[in-house]
Parts: sequence; structure tokens; C-alpha cells
Amino acid sequence: MTSLLPPVPVALARPIPTLPVAAPGRQLAYEPKFDGHRLLIFRLVDEVQMQARSGRIVTRVFPDLVAAARRLPVGTVLDGEVVVWVGGRTDFAAVQKRATAATEARAARLARELPASYAAFDLLASGTDDLRPRPYEQRRALLTTLLEPLGPPLQAVPMTMDPELAATWYEAFPAIGVEGLVIKSPDQPYRAGRHWRKLRHSETRDALVVGVVGPRLRPRALALVLPGDDTPVVSGPLSPAVRAQLTTALRDLPPPVVADSDPPTAIDTVGAWIAYQPIAPELTVEVRQESTVRHAATAVIRLRTPE
Repeated sequence: MTSLLPPVPVALARPIPTLPVAAPGRQLAYEPKFDGHRLLIFRLVDEVQMQARSGRIVTRVFPDLVAAARRLPVGTVLDGEVVVWVGGRTDFAAVQKRATAATEARAARLARELPASYAAFDLLASGTDDLRPRPYEQRRALLTTLLEPLGPPLQAVPMTMDPELAATWYEAFPAIGVEGLVIKSPDQPYRAGRHWRKLRHSETRDALVVGVVGPRLRPRALALVLPGDDTPVVSGPLSPAVRAQLTTALRDLPPPVVADSDPPTAIDTVGAWIAYQPIAPELTVEVRQESTVRHAATAVIRLRTPE
């Protein structure tokens, strides 16, 4: 019998303003931070299951990764990020298009058109052993030993304990679409909650538009999916400039394909439910998250257009 079954609460990272360096006699582990789709992979006795950050089972949307995960030993549980590479860069819009495939036929087609890679950064279980209480350094060694013989699309993220190399990565990786670092302590167990740290280059990031609040062609706000998550959030009120940008783009969208397993089209925002109209997941916007007294507000900066 496997030691872990979904849903499993995931570890998260809190933002920090500068690159930390370990105290004398200690070390820190630095990993590239991919803005993709957070995914736990469970290799069970007779099947593979995949869990999103929210706890939802999303196995059907990544058939290519399911096929790859069948090579894992029974009882393996991985934590990582799904990314899609386009033109030598990670493409957030592409991976979110994969993650929101509403039918098995569409998921299969997108798997051929936009093949996924899995950047694994933790090993939570092996066989019947729950590895979460073990130090990160041990879990990391077991992870690399497990995945090195398999190769793509299941790969361990790079990791270094050299702060100078980490600083070089931080400056160089944006060229391939990697916008920051995640920092962990080698002796840390795996725990749900924000016990890791993350350093990003930019205060802004991309989000996928999955719905509109208000009139379809002149929305007041947007329902968005942010990197690493699958639970929609409602943006703040849109500026006139952004609303003007969206009008033409929304008019040209095909109707959405909605599956029975899709999340409800209403979002709980500090105790109040806000309904939205689903749209086809084809638009990406640049957003900034701003902390307020009560919660984090997501401000839409502009509509992303193809370069």
C-alpha cells in the first residue's frame, strides 16, 4: 500500500526582497522558480493521479505526463511544476491552456501541440515511506537518484547551495522565462504553509483570464488563474484603458467549453461570492498583487498580446 494518497496539502513560499545568504557554518538551497502549474504526481498501484495546488484531481488534462509517470515506482509522490517550453522559453499562457482543457479530446490534442515538462522539486513519498518528515537535503538526494535514469519529461529542478552561483542564476534565468528563485533550508521537513522563501525579479506576473465580471464585452473585473494555482481569483476594478484593450479581444473569442468537473463560476472574496461568466482560456494579462489591510488585491496592468 502507498503511504500518501491525494489530497495532500502543499508547501508554499513567502516573498522576500533580497537574496538571503546563510549564517556562518550553515547553508541554504537555491532553486529556480518556475511560473507554471503546480502539480503533485501520485504513482499508485494501478494508476497515476495528479493533484493541483487546490487539491483538485486534474489527471485527465495531462495525458503525456500520465504516460511518463507510469515509469515511476509504485508509491512515488512528487511535487513540482508543469511547464511548457516554446521557442526556448517557458510559456505561462501555454501551460495554463493545457491546465484548463475541458475535454479529454482537447487535452489529447494540446498534449501533441504543447507537450508538457515536469520540473520536480520534492519527493514526498517512496514506496510505503512518507518522506515529508525527513530533511530537504535527504529528499533532494532521493529525488535526483530517482529521476536521473528516467529523463524528460520528468526532471528534477536544478539546485545549488552556492550563493554566488544562485545570484548568477537569478540574473541569467529571466532570459528563459524563469523569474526568480526559491530558497529552502537543507534541514527543513516538508510542511504545508509558507515555510519556503521566494525572490522574484518583477512585482508583476502573467495571469490567465478564465471569466469576466459584468458585461461580457465591457467587464468591470476579471476572473483570473495565477501561476502555480488553479483556483480563480477576482481582479480589482479594471481601468478604462484595460477595458478598451479587452473589448476587441473578448469579441473575437470562441465560446468556452465547460466540463462538469470545472470549478463553479463564482468566487469567494472575503466572505462575498462574486459570479463571473466563463470565457475560453485564450487571454493573458499582466497583473500586480498589492497587499491591503484585509487581503491581497490583484490589479490588471495590461492585456498581453502575441509578440
